Amino acid sequence: MPNIQEELETKLALGEPTQYKVLLHNDDYTSMEFVVEVLMHVFHKSLRDSEKIMLEIHQAGKGVCGIFTYEIAETKVHQVKTLAKSNGFPLLATMEEV
Repeated sequence: MPNIQEELETKLALGEPTQYKVLLHNDDYTSMEFVVEVLMHVFHKSLRDSEKIMLEIHQAGKGVCGIFTYEIAETKVHQVKTLAKSNGFPLLATMEEV
């Protein structure tokens, strides 16, 4: 029986995972203090950064809280919605591909 050897060339292209920005949206009911708490608790921002982002959300209508991979961004959006609902606020969190 002949000995056959095959060379297989396999190229595996690994790229960076798609990134998503998590946004909080302004509304007329959620308190500024609660938004700061969410930014500190869910996104691990400092008080100073949280206040800066909260003011951006208030003035521009929305603000970026962080940039993450899909699964992490999805989890952060869910955490914000759950926390807001349990505290009686309609705070909206969304994610957009960067």
